[in-house]
Amino acid sequence: MTRVLPASLFANPNAIAADYSRFGVADRMLLSGHSHQAWPDCGFEGQQKAWLDAAELVDRKWERAFAKAERVRDGWRRLLDEPDAEVALGANTHELVIRLLSALPLDQRPRIVTTDGEFHTLRRQFDRLEEAGIEIHRVAAEPVDTLAARLAQEVDARTALVGVSCVMFRSAHIVPNLGELATACARQGSALLVDSYHALNVVPFSVPRQGLESAFVVGGGYKYCQFGEGNCFLRVPRDCDLRPVITGWYAEFEALEEKADGTVKYGRGAGRFAGATYDPTAHYRAASVLDYFEERGLTAEVLREVSQHQVGVLADGFDALDMDPRVIARDRSAPLANTAGFLALRAEQAGVVSEALFERGVANDYRDDVLRLGPAPYLSDSQLRAAIEILGEIIKDVNS
Repeated sequence: MTRVLPASLFANPNAIAADYSRFGVADRMLLSGHSHQAWPDCGFEGQQKAWLDAAELVDRKWERAFAKAERVRDGWRRLLDEPDAEVALGANTHELVIRLLSALPLDQRPRIVTTDGEFHTLRRQFDRLEEAGIEIHRVAAEPVDTLAARLAQEVDARTALVGVSCVMFRSAHIVPNLGELATACARQGSALLVDSYHALNVVPFSVPRQGLESAFVVGGGYKYCQFGEGNCFLRVPRDCDLRPVITGWYAEFEALEEKADGTVKYGRGAGRFAGATYDPTAHYRAASVLDYFEERGLTAEVLREVSQHQVGVLADGFDALDMDPRVIARDRSAPLANTAGFLALRAEQAGVVSEALFERGVANDYRDDVLRLGPAPYLSDSQLRAAIEILGEIIKDVNS
């Protein structure tokens, strides 16, 4: 399998579209790439391999399954730019966040600082903790240029955790200067949790370059990584000694030889946040996709170049429509260079427009009054322009 050049992904046919034949990407305008990207055909083969290994080995399948899990950990390490990162795996980010929350001294530090723009994993859980008596202090997510500094100002000795995304899921704005926030948290002894889900594999992310060595980082493969469901992770700071109250029996694998003293034992580092028996099928699928991306040369840097081009095609096409901004408008509060993998369009009737796009064959999604159009590397420029043309026709119909 040959490596691809970014320009070959803009052409029609797209150079890798055939690798996604089961999803039929060449014949569909899948602009839901910021939420659910298509899976390459090799993922189907990986999923089949999981079943066949189980049939062959029955309960002895776990050696192969754990090898796949380690391949997935290595994939996350590469995307985090941290070859020796401590990485715990989970089926979803929520279960990993819950284990982290259960390890924090919320009885002594009953305060969490976050933003008003977090994805539902944090938003809903923090809302419920607030009902239970935990103080949740929310900082306005916009403008993102000053967000890290404004969060840092709110960290005090009562703060157990600061939770923030590195890309805002409604606007696609990239949050700068998170390293300064990490420093402020470390100074106060507060944990920092960075949600990287909307960045990984579309915006290069580096734990060391961003100064996030002391931070927890959570993310997953349902979106830009094309892993499908069941593939999430928690990056754990080195020398972490937290003891999650919500703990699975896998967390004692590395502690089996420790002398019993009546206390619950934990493994080291990320092992402290391990879960329990799981379905390894997702890891087989993800491992196959990781191999595919490497063979095709689809690094985070290449995918960023492709994404910026594609979002630019969508933005230019939308601007050419010259729509009434009172009806639908492009978010221009940040340049495209400071945004991630989708185009955000504000429209009072975003839900109506979204459904009309689906009816015309354009996959998309919306949040409140924000219509989100997310391209993916297997789409050609002609598909993107066709989608924008359909959007223009729909807006005229809605506004007539």
